[in-house]
Amino acid sequence: MLAVAVAVVLLAGSRSEADPLEIAGFRLDNGLEVVVISDHRAPVVTQMLWYRVGSADEEPGKSGLAHLVEHLMFRGVRTGEQVDASTLIKRIGGEENAFTSHDYTAYHQTVVSNRLDVIMQLEARRMAGLEVPAADLEIERKVVLEERFVRVANSDAARFREQVNAATWLAYPYRLPVIGWEHEIRALELDDVLEFHRRWYGPDNAVLVLAGDLTEARARELARRYYGAIPRRGIAPRSRVREPEQVVPRRLAMRSPQVGQPSWQRRYIAPGYATGLDDAHALEVLSVVLGGGTTGRLYRSLVVEQKLAVSAGCWYRGDALGPTTFGFYASPSPGVGLDVLEAAVEAEVNRLLAEGVTARERDTAVRRLRRSVILESDTVSGSARIIGAALVTGRSLEAIRSWPERVAAVTVDDIRRVAASVFRLERSVTGELRPSRP
Repeated sequence: MLAVAVAVVLLAGSRSEADPLEIAGFRLDNGLEVVVISDHRAPVVTQMLWYRVGSADEEPGKSGLAHLVEHLMFRGVRTGEQVDASTLIKRIGGEENAFTSHDYTAYHQTVVSNRLDVIMQLEARRMAGLEVPAADLEIERKVVLEERFVRVANSDAARFREQVNAATWLAYPYRLPVIGWEHEIRALELDDVLEFHRRWYGPDNAVLVLAGDLTEARARELARRYYGAIPRRGIAPRSRVREPEQVVPRRLAMRSPQVGQPSWQRRYIAPGYATGLDDAHALEVLSVVLGGGTTGRLYRSLVVEQKLAVSAGCWYRGDALGPTTFGFYASPSPGVGLDVLEAAVEAEVNRLLAEGVTARERDTAVRRLRRSVILESDTVSGSARIIGAALVTGRSLEAIRSWPERVAAVTVDDIRRVAASVFRLERSVTGELRPSRP
């Protein structure tokens, strides 16, 4: 049994030292990992049930299946009759939603704390068994296809991002869109849905995060009552292909009548927390130094000083189960070509590689990182999201607890080292999106 009770330093500053945010963790006999975040500032509670399965775990030719299953989970549960989960939760004044990523799927509800038992019973039933009439499958398939049309097919910019993402990976399943390719969504069958649920939706493949106005004792009681009787599924470990070495830079260009403002981007393959813990901390700090809003190096240089761009920055997300990316973006000022903009970004990267960053830049970036996490986690749903995502992508409560110290321990030499390791042109994809007119 996992048993910890810590005042999480990650959240320090949002509450007083005399009233720390308490986190407790335990595991049920069927393998369900439970985390309890006690926060009594308001009489509400959030339940987030995270499954260690996402679109990157789909079988070849079945893209979009994880997302389609997420939609169908709101349709029915094994109770002898159809239950509309959304209607039930609205009746008790709650909110609910779900999301699918490459690495996980999560379902969450927020209700007044004395109705926690209602949403736990509902979610446990959906874990235990899924009943999906063929008519419901077709209804949700149409919903997903419409979602894809609105978000992707109807937007050349979104279609371009999808193509750039596909070109980023030679083999790793992150190259596939979470929502799925249209022709594969249309081919998914009811047996695919039911088998996917049976294979992945078990207590031994899930993390239950309860955050808000509850105690550990109450959480244990309810978790055992509603989830404890669900048998283990004996879920096999994930099996994913390994991304081969990349030795050639790739470049994609697109022109579109929908595009009014040109844009440029470049992304590099980079390690995340699951594949390079210490490097991930240094890359987080580096992303703030380079792209931390209007004070980041890129914005100051390209937008403010040189006036070559109307926007410029970078991104990095380390919370991936597999390798991830570190990316740059910029949009040129009127009359500035994308080739000029690209050269200016490369000049900033080369300056970083040659000179590194200053101690003051490092210190400022660390402070900003810690403050941003405090703000993000200062709600019951925010803390549940941070901790749940970390746990289902391989980190532990101890790793979460030690995050502030690990980030603070990043040195200027660490930043320069990881920059040299990641910013290698042969492991990059560059994208140029322009208007149809010259």
